[in-house]
Amino acid sequence: MADSKTYLEDVGIRELPFPIRAPSRDNPQGQLTVAEISAYARIMSEFEARWIDKFIQVLHRHRDKLSPANIKLILKDLLTELQASAVSIRFSYPFFIEKITPVSQEKCLVRYLCSLSGKTSTLEEEPSIYFSMEVPVITTYPASDPTEPGGLFGQLTILLLEIKSSKPVFPEEIVEVADRSALAPVYSFLTQEDQIYMIKKIHSE
Repeated sequence: MADSKTYLEDVGIRELPFPIRAPSRDNPQGQLTVAEISAYARIMSEFEARWIDKFIQVLHRHRDKLSPANIKLILKDLLTELQASAVSIRFSYPFFIEKITPVSQEKCLVRYLCSLSGKTSTLEEEPSIYFSMEVPVITTYPASDPTEPGGLFGQLTILLLEIKSSKPVFPEEIVEVADRSALAPVYSFLTQEDQIYMIKKIHSE
């Protein structure tokens, strides 16, 4: 006799705005921000009428903390509450880092786009956790002529970095590595003396 229960693939919620505290090296309490949360599950048809309530209940249960460890608990709860065969969740959010301009030493805030995601299919397996981040930097334009005085030009480059980790990943550390590796960091504000410094750097290195 055929099993009358059927699976509904990828039911869930998409880009639900939700306040969170994003993991931060410089702020142990976490940085307050608003994430867009997307979560999906493969569930039995008997849960079709109630799955949205279960999603919201689980998110509210864990709303005070956001970390790889907590995402694991959210995934486990979704599996249990929905009796799902697979679940996934993604938190996409802006993260702000304070930077110091190179000459004037002015403080400015730079926004970075981050996402923390996880997926699993059984309570026994270790969930796969990923942290990704878009980091804008200045790099040398490939068609620049290094043999000509002032022949070098810069371009804005967006680095998309993704890390698989079971431990918290801090955006501040990723940005520091990216900025050191690039021609120049990106700032949200530059004084005139900062601009002159940046122009000389871009055209000479």
